[in-house]
Amino acid sequence: MKKTVLFLLISCSLSAQINGIVKDSITGKPIPYANIWVENENSGASTEENGEFVINTNPNKNLIFSALGFEKKTIKASQAQVVKLSPKSYQLDDVVILKKKETKIIEIGKSKNAIYQAFDNGPRIDVKYFPYFTKYQKTKFIKQVTVETDSKIEGATVKIHFYSVDANGFPGEELLTKDFVVTVPVGVVKNIFNLADFNLRMPKKGLFIGFEKLIIEKNKSETTITNYNTMVTLVKKSYSPLVLYNLEERDFLFTFSGGKWNKEVQYDNAKLPVKRMVYEPAINLILTN
Repeated sequence: MKKTVLFLLISCSLSAQINGIVKDSITGKPIPYANIWVENENSGASTEENGEFVINTNPNKNLIFSALGFEKKTIKASQAQVVKLSPKSYQLDDVVILKKKETKIIEIGKSKNAIYQAFDNGPRIDVKYFPYFTKYQKTKFIKQVTVETDSKIEGATVKIHFYSVDANGFPGEELLTKDFVVTVPVGVVKNIFNLADFNLRMPKKGLFIGFEKLIIEKNKSETTITNYNTMVTLVKKSYSPLVLYNLEERDFLFTFSGGKWNKEVQYDNAKLPVKRMVYEPAINLILTN
């Protein structure tokens, strides 16, 4: 009898720890708090203050690097030991500094839902849309932003983004020229951050505000979990803070993940978009004149 031996080839995705540093291609200085995303995946990391980073992924996958004021760069994970980002060239408009009176103040974005929920959304950026109304002409300056957080550690560092609205209604260019990095205290807190120095006005198309949790050592907490059936002990890592969310009725939801913006829309049986309940970051704006 002739015997046939069948070999099965099993392919698997091998994950490795990738260590590297992100630098300015002109000055050679490290870039702190840069974003690092595994292309098309909800997996990412952030650079530390010294520009260094660690990420676990398949070395053959692409990593997308981005930082405010620099050109985005995509590179193979196996080649990401030293990543140099090129500074962007800006066409600067004439800046007109208008005198603020600050005699009127209104808070916008308040939710009718008084119930807040906190959950870990991973490294992705969720945004909240603030439409423009003509009544804001009398209070056109953005004075403060408020963010509700729940943090396990004191002084967790986070980044807040302010995006314009592009021609397709997606989050567009950043409205600030430098990172807005802040810290939050331990516990459940409504944080109020001052924006007066940026002279930021409410755009006529509205704006998006996003909350980015930085995946850095300073924000990390570790919990030891033991499965008493198998006696296997695991160390669970989490990163502070969590942002609180309201459940709101919306037409769509934008999230930044995998190095790109994703629009989540729900359709009915006739394939028409319908409103649905979504979790939206508990972020408000305070406007002044």
